[in-house]
Amino acid sequence: MIELAQINSLELFRWIELAKNQAAMGKIWSHIPKLAAADPEWFAVHICSLSGECYRQGDTNCIFPLMSIIKSFSLLYLLNHRGGDTVFQWVGVEPSQAPFNSLAQLVADAGFPRNPMINSGAITLADKLPGLDGRERSFLFCQWLNQLAGCQLHLDELLLAEVRATRSPANLAITHYLDTHQRLENWELALDTYEQICCLSGNVEDLALLGKLLAVESGLIETQHRQIVNTVMLTCGLYEASADFAVKVGLPMKSGVSGGLLAIIPQQGAIACYSPPLDSFGNPIAGLTLVTALSGGDFQIT
Repeated sequence: MIELAQINSLELFRWIELAKNQAAMGKIWSHIPKLAAADPEWFAVHICSLSGECYRQGDTNCIFPLMSIIKSFSLLYLLNHRGGDTVFQWVGVEPSQAPFNSLAQLVADAGFPRNPMINSGAITLADKLPGLDGRERSFLFCQWLNQLAGCQLHLDELLLAEVRATRSPANLAITHYLDTHQRLENWELALDTYEQICCLSGNVEDLALLGKLLAVESGLIETQHRQIVNTVMLTCGLYEASADFAVKVGLPMKSGVSGGLLAIIPQQGAIACYSPPLDSFGNPIAGLTLVTALSGGDFQIT
């Protein structure tokens, strides 16, 4: 287990150099123009601890969309508003061996989303967020997160326009399939809401502050809800690579195709990384390399 109190700046610098070297083997997500234009050399890390001590290095002013990292927090939000008994009538908690945007996995599961960390589950939960339309839903959700975590997330309007203009055929197919199996109340609203919340953006400090909500008792989040989200992140947060890193690193983690990575260190704090190059599963290579090094494990690129 990582001990945040034992990290020193010199060791962190060495591990970051290792992580940046590994990133050269990855590929930037090219399906959205703004993400495709990211500099592959960008790297930032922010580590926040229960004691209030922070470590930060790199391009920490970079603003990036959370993309799939937001799935952890839409789950948390709905657990808070609707409770676990209701939420898990909508989605399961089983890991998936298929890619995060797999229609085949949803078909095999007869239209019931395997877990909230893949697109079928996240679109289903987006359909259930409170609010009259996608704009109100994303605003209320963002406001809730900013108030609880003390972060400054915002909706990247330019990115959202690109996402809408280059709408994923896979996500559209998943949404239609969910709709035919009566999993959604309004498929257009569900997909629009999902696209908006994925465009909520911030820097690594914002992401680390969000992670701290899941890491330590605060009185703001029910312990059971925090534990549920951490468990689902551990088993499902890195897609097909989740089981490998659950054994190798043993921390709840969630990635996003923008290059963000959040790792939770229970009872201690959180590590947030940003580096655009991804592995074949859609996980940021440099972030995984750094977290693995911090945990004392060995990293191999897939």
